[in-house]
Amino acid sequence: MKDLTIDYALRATWQAVARMYNEEAKKFDGTMAVGFCLLSIDPREGTPSTALGPKMGMEATSLSRILKSMEEKGLIERRPNPEDGRSVLIHLTPFGRTMREDSKAVVLRFNEAVRSVVKPAALEGFFEVSTKINQLIAEKRIYPVTEETPASKSS
Repeated sequence: MKDLTIDYALRATWQAVARMYNEEAKKFDGTMAVGFCLLSIDPREGTPSTALGPKMGMEATSLSRILKSMEEKGLIERRPNPEDGRSVLIHLTPFGRTMREDSKAVVLRFNEAVRSVVKPAALEGFFEVSTKINQLIAEKRIYPVTEETPASKSS
């Protein structure tokens, strides 16, 4: 490909970040997904299991596998939600809180490293572009809406 496309730059960068986080997580016998989950759980109040998937942008089946693994490792425990008997709250165990702090330290160290080499104005532009891309996708303004799609033309 001659010109670098936006999606390629995003994908290649995210894959590099994910690899880096997974390498760090291996040192703690974990994964990036587990670290992200630890950071998404409220350390004081717990988090409803139904709120975690949307918060993390993850499908329920993938999340349930991660939560099961985290429970087996003693990072989390499930407790009934006192405000909704049908719901379960995910709480961090003391070990989970420790691992959450380790995950947080890795994320903050990455942020510091990037901020040390990227000028504040460039970083502000990056966040602005990221926000705009997310808005375009959320509002489904990426592709024009037409009556006929390539698939419907062939039928």
